[in-house]
Amino acid sequence: MAAALAARLGVPHVELDAVFHRPGWIALPEDEFRRRVALAAERDGWVIDGNYSAVRHLVWQRADTVVWLDLPRALVMRRIVGRTLARLLLRRALWNGNRERWRNLTTLDPEESVIVWSWTHHTTYRDRYAAAIEDPTWSHCRFVRLRSPGEVRAFLAGLVSDTMPPAGWCPPREKGRAAGDDLGSGPQI
Repeated sequence: MAAALAARLGVPHVELDAVFHRPGWIALPEDEFRRRVALAAERDGWVIDGNYSAVRHLVWQRADTVVWLDLPRALVMRRIVGRTLARLLLRRALWNGNRERWRNLTTLDPEESVIVWSWTHHTTYRDRYAAAIEDPTWSHCRFVRLRSPGEVRAFLAGLVSDTMPPAGWCPPREKGRAAGDDLGSGPQI
């Protein structure tokens, strides 16, 4: 979704996972991660994709819009498991030559498994984003909350390169179209 949004707006797409995960799944030191994200956010336009608490304030201070993918947990989990299995079986390279690890299927440690992390953090992020909408610190941001694949499609279809929907915009709910779409999971910035 973020890549499609960036293409639609004609701005760079910055994927925070690609910045954070060095080869061998080695984490970038936090100070360097913040420095790189701050540089990306200094540009005139961008779509920054990710949920890293360490840099959220850097991104949101410069953002005019936060797009929140608030998809149902069952859909998120179906996508995460399916995407992880496909990446494992096909040995698809992710960021900086990294590949999914079989550990994602066997460990219960959310720091080692994107599947467990997604399950255990779904409610946390829903609460965090709902609170952010009400927080005066972020009053300069428009929050666009998308709750289904149909809403994501409607949002992308309604965009033109020089405008964004008004603050609080939420597309009409589309019934019966949630299954099978590969539009991402979790909140996106």
